[in-house]
Amino acid sequence: MSGHSKWANIKRQKAVVDAKRGVVYARMSREIIVASRSGGGDPAGNFRLRQAIDRAKQEGVPNDNIQRAIEKGAGGGGADNLEELTYEGYGPGGVAVIVRCMTDNRNRTAGDIRSYFSKYGGNLGETGCVGWNFEELGEIAIDKTAKLNEDDLLQAAVEAGADDLDASAEDLVYVYCQPLSLETVRNGLTKAGYKVASAEVNMAPKSTVEVSSRDVAKQLLRLLDVLENHDDVQNVFANFDMDQDWMQEFLN
Repeated sequence: MSGHSKWANIKRQKAVVDAKRGVVYARMSREIIVASRSGGGDPAGNFRLRQAIDRAKQEGVPNDNIQRAIEKGAGGGGADNLEELTYEGYGPGGVAVIVRCMTDNRNRTAGDIRSYFSKYGGNLGETGCVGWNFEELGEIAIDKTAKLNEDDLLQAAVEAGADDLDASAEDLVYVYCQPLSLETVRNGLTKAGYKVASAEVNMAPKSTVEVSSRDVAKQLLRLLDVLENHDDVQNVFANFDMDQDWMQEFLN
């Protein structure tokens, strides 16, 4: 099974301050607009839209905002000028980084992403330069409670169609499955009584890079954070591993 993205763990733990809430809403709305445009405005027949709506709700986006985004995308208004782009490169320490964007201005976004990589000790590369080291993977996060039995969860997950799970995180257990099985597995776990914290398709690294310097770790996490908070960025994926204390310093 592919390695889990440490950056995904950090994002979930990192509190989103009120000043950033509008950025989160805009990001979720863009995803819903494009999903509605490409597959129609009915979530029942549009898997990508269902996934986008679920993520929006997890982020606290109001239902009215979600509905407006669906109508905007399905009606075509304001959606035609949005373009999906993926950038690949290397961060400090040779860590592979993938940045997925949605923008109405390709030149602006490309310039900003390139400048961030340069400023924080990275290098923006050509398309495909690191993508080979990642694979799409359905990832379902289950809240870890005192009553949770990992063997029972594994059995329920496998019966629902999952491939594996990882219980090494402090507060969550991650269940992995094929991307097309994500909804089936999530529904199966929910019916089995497990509380699903999130369910999404992520880019999981096939191998990881160990960051052995505290200074490099700080610079890498700053790069990933500034990328994540850019208005046009939808997702950031990276293949690093590092000391837990360094990640905790960043969170604090």
